[in-house]
Amino acid sequence: MKFIKSSILVLVLLSGFSFINTTLNSKEIEPYVLDIPTGFPEPVIPENNQLTTSRIELGRMLFYDPVLSVDSSISCASCHKQSLGFADDKKISPGVEGRLAMRNAPTLTNVAYNPTLLFDGFLETLEMQVLVPIEEHPEFANNIVEISKKLAKDTLYSRLSIEAYNRKIDPFVITRSISAFERTLISGNSKYDQQVFQKKKVMNKSEKRGMNLFFKELECASCHAGFNFTNFTTQNNGLYEVYSDSGRQRVTKLKEDRAMFKVPTLRNIALTAPYMHDGSIESLEEVITHYESGGKNHPNKSEKIQPFLLTKRERKDLVNFLKCLTDDSFITNPDFSNPFD
Repeated sequence: MKFIKSSILVLVLLSGFSFINTTLNSKEIEPYVLDIPTGFPEPVIPENNQLTTSRIELGRMLFYDPVLSVDSSISCASCHKQSLGFADDKKISPGVEGRLAMRNAPTLTNVAYNPTLLFDGFLETLEMQVLVPIEEHPEFANNIVEISKKLAKDTLYSRLSIEAYNRKIDPFVITRSISAFERTLISGNSKYDQQVFQKKKVMNKSEKRGMNLFFKELECASCHAGFNFTNFTTQNNGLYEVYSDSGRQRVTKLKEDRAMFKVPTLRNIALTAPYMHDGSIESLEEVITHYESGGKNHPNKSEKIQPFLLTKRERKDLVNFLKCLTDDSFITNPDFSNPFD
């Protein structure tokens, strides 16, 4: 119920601030041009939050600033670490006072392309999603209006807010600037990208065999599809017979959504362990073992989850291919790093 209340608050806050004048000054309207990797489409950028350097820099600062949490102890980056593909290495990331939420922190890799957010696939914009961890008791446990008042006393943030949005810092500025920064987190220079899109011969025989298994023999791409390795649907993969987390049903209340979770991107997957919505699987090898088994029986389990058998070499090949989705330039890009370091 806390999640649903927070979601309602998201809608109220954002609609409440939508009427405010957002006339832009000449400095602010200078566009920021995303570097779109070969083989990638252009992401859809909201008309009222077009990318500019000043907006992105403000959002980057807020992303790394623990001021967003009620006790100034954690930031967005505490659970979304650049070195880990903007995910975390804990099953459940601790919030303020060590409180634990109920789900594993998902990667922010290519989040600009996500038509829906969270494991529920419920929220439709990054601007709305930003408010969820801020308002959630196990995470930041804060109030965005109070955060705005606090930031308004900071001369640097006040100046940057005017430069970016031509208005004093408020919930509109906070949610949109963080979203602007997150939309720049585009990853498309992995070994796979170099081989397939850039036409370089960089993958070895084992990796190529693993790619063949992934796309053809095992049909993993029926769910992990396209340039971003996800079809963005919600599915049940037979992780449990009985789930403590109701999944998408938590927001829809529909029986058919029980224990349904959004299919995650596999980009940078070798960096984002542990896996699954609850972080219950520690390694890629264990993930493959789960799918080999065909999963547990559940009324909503996808028909695509069927048992299969791999040889020892095939398992190694498949893991080696998945490691080809790691983009080292993404996790070392200084434009995405902590500006306070």
